[in-house]
Amino acid sequence: MKNIAVFATLILSQTLCSQVSGNINYRHQTQYPETTINIATPVADPDLNERIISVKGMANVKAEKYVAIFSVTQVGESAEEVNSLIENRITNSILRIKSYPGAETYVDMISFVPVYQYNAEKKTSSKKTYNEVPAGFELKKNIHIKFQDPSQLNDFIAILSKNEIYDLVRVDYFAGSIENIRKELMAKAKSSLEEKMKNLAYFSGEDFTYATKNINDGFRTLLPTEMYKSYEAYNSSSLALTRFANVNPAAKSVTLYYQPVLDKEFDFVINPVIHEPVIQILYEIKLSIKRNPEREKAEMNALKRGRKRFRLF
Repeated sequence: MKNIAVFATLILSQTLCSQVSGNINYRHQTQYPETTINIATPVADPDLNERIISVKGMANVKAEKYVAIFSVTQVGESAEEVNSLIENRITNSILRIKSYPGAETYVDMISFVPVYQYNAEKKTSSKKTYNEVPAGFELKKNIHIKFQDPSQLNDFIAILSKNEIYDLVRVDYFAGSIENIRKELMAKAKSSLEEKMKNLAYFSGEDFTYATKNINDGFRTLLPTEMYKSYEAYNSSSLALTRFANVNPAAKSVTLYYQPVLDKEFDFVINPVIHEPVIQILYEIKLSIKRNPEREKAEMNALKRGRKRFRLF
């Protein structure tokens, strides 16, 4: 993530208003399946007397607060020089960033290590000997910036770049309504599950009153930082070349785009229309209904006997 080219970050800063991920995605990308999304614990293969009902829901939640992390690296010949240079860069940046409404900062110490170089040892023989000797120090720190308005990030990048701070490591998204959203998902899923049970009983003509029922459910939370994918946009030449021709292919530009989980396999979606990266909360509930013909027969017989005794009185 470190030593990202300066020009790449400057280009990125022009489009960070709505799609924000950070340079972390150039190294590590989390891939999620395109089709089947299993959220709850899988149910074992049902037998002939078992029915499985599943309800999936998703909520797209807009972030309320953000935390951007920028990496700062400084090298110098002495510990005093390294500390002085990095403090000037960070202090100048933070003073301007804190002038923005709602902006808060925190500086995280990462590492402070000596750096080495090789010196050639003079000898009369033709074979040289290289000795590793101390050459200075390297200091790394991270600047954490908490803010509420995503459009401010462009300004922060401009401020930091003037102090030679270019590496946007990642951006984290936060929403205070997650717990309420989960409760809403569970309530909607419960209502949908009851409706599916009624439909199954109606169309199958089966009675599940005395059936054994088991329920399992689960949540999955997906952050925008995890949902970026890369692609190359180009069209290769169709020119027929001889087998002895020298071909020098051009460098192809690789970029990223935000790919949220699509709502094509969900029973319901809260806030389905999105135009910016959001926190996605996925919920699934699975109901296993297993009929036991012997138990049903015993229960029915017991019910009949109870009715007969009731008639005697």
